[in-house]
Amino acid sequence: MRFIDAASFVGDRPWAALDITEIDAATIRIHWTDQPYIWHVNDGPEVFVVLDGAVDMHYRSGGQERVERLTPGRVCYCEPGDEHVAYPAPEARILVVERKGSV
Repeated sequence: MRFIDAASFVGDRPWAALDITEIDAATIRIHWTDQPYIWHVNDGPEVFVVLDGAVDMHYRSGGQERVERLTPGRVCYCEPGDEHVAYPAPEARILVVERKGSV
């Protein structure tokens, strides 16, 4: 067994990851960041759960940019093709589950 205190994880760079495990073809990681990611589209599904801090998830829907505030316990599910970018407010720890090697 392994026990992890996600609230104490700090990466050496934005979006640094602490690999938890792989289940079948999925990776489970905790990411720490104090900087936004980049606009991107995943090639597979992604589950995004804020564990600590807050994240403003910017996404495009119907040609418009929208923002949803994610706080601890809020879950964001991105389908393949959903264009999005995560902005920590001001820093966050996020559990991410996605296909191994997903872009």
